[in-house]
Amino acid sequence: MVIAPGNSRQQGDSEGRQPAGGQFPTASAAAERREPHRVPQACSPSQQPWTPRSVRRSRTSSGAPSCTPAPRRPWRSCTDTCWGWTRAGREFFMPGMVDTHIHAPQYSFAGTRVDLPLLQWLTTYTFPTEAKYKDSDFAEEVYTRVVRRTLKNGTTTACYFATIHTDTSLLLAEIIDKFGQRAFVGKVCMDMNDSVPQYKETTEDSVQETERFVIELLEKKSHISENEEELKLVENMFPAYQNYTELYDKNKLLTSKTMMAHACYLSEEELKLFSLRGAAISHCPNSNFSLRSGVLNVQKVLKNNVKLGLGTDVAGGYSASMLDAIRKAMMASNSLQVNKVNETGLTLEEAFQLATLGGSQALGLDDVIGNFEVGKEFDALLINTKASDSPFDLFSADNFEDTLQKFLYLGDDRNISEVYVAGKQVVPFSSSV
Repeated sequence: MVIAPGNSRQQGDSEGRQPAGGQFPTASAAAERREPHRVPQACSPSQQPWTPRSVRRSRTSSGAPSCTPAPRRPWRSCTDTCWGWTRAGREFFMPGMVDTHIHAPQYSFAGTRVDLPLLQWLTTYTFPTEAKYKDSDFAEEVYTRVVRRTLKNGTTTACYFATIHTDTSLLLAEIIDKFGQRAFVGKVCMDMNDSVPQYKETTEDSVQETERFVIELLEKKSHISENEEELKLVENMFPAYQNYTELYDKNKLLTSKTMMAHACYLSEEELKLFSLRGAAISHCPNSNFSLRSGVLNVQKVLKNNVKLGLGTDVAGGYSASMLDAIRKAMMASNSLQVNKVNETGLTLEEAFQLATLGGSQALGLDDVIGNFEVGKEFDALLINTKASDSPFDLFSADNFEDTLQKFLYLGDDRNISEVYVAGKQVVPFSSSV
């Protein structure tokens, strides 16, 4: 597992979402907790994460499934044997999914309280809830549940935001380690919050606590251009900057190790700067719809060669499932096509790639995970399409493409029978966690 803490909200603004003087983005060195199982030569697929492989249900010495080669074919020309169907054609392996943006403390109210726009939502619900995470017992319960839930939903890698509380942020990292998930964890830095004054740090405390949290700077994680009210706030607070992206860039916070969530209103000029700096964007369509923030034009982002992944953004997004993120990404793209913004929409293959290989690229892990290339670590899901309580039905005329689309559109954790991270089976959960 990789644990690399990073900052959530840049310290310095009243809503905690814009950088100011004295920024201290937090991070720690990635740490390998065990010797990973790598994809063997016989398991190598093509570059695309949806390319099926033939999988034999035997085990290597490390306990990971072993694989036999299959023809390299894109999804659309795939046959029912490409992914190695077993048990009368019920199962196949797919790469683990990567959630590039999720707020772990907000999981306690996920599925509720999405009746306000962003800035009012933060002050009314989010900041008062996050202030409770000084209590380690409360934090342990919520953090344990969110890690279990995301793993059951097939999230093998997550980019978690915690709170301003150092000890419970470190507790989140310990819980992730115990369950075997691959993750980045970020402590929040926030020295201005007049709306909820009990949830802020002094600048001195923020720096000291962040230094305690950090081992080595790896990642910068924050938010950008999420809604129009936020844009006006930034413009009023920092009138000397040409745009939101320049604010981060001039403060040396826009680098190849930067991940920014949302980006709904970035201009072409700003996207070009993202591409130039190698910074990445996390597309969080559920949250953008639920809080009525905006719609990211994914095709515009990709046209500018900006790294892009998907995020659930719990609890602005009400679901902790990356399958939901795929579905909402399709809806967002379709809405832009309906409104004549784009001539075409995303394909389901492209949305699936954003949830797997795209996410790994955005987090700088594409040489380690994201698909089943030879030498990469085995982060994978075993999908049982005919689980006893499966939420969808298969018919004799369904080919592999039909089956895969049904899982992506209709499936859920009931179809995810096994989860592997770095070759170790982490779901079903062992008796020790």
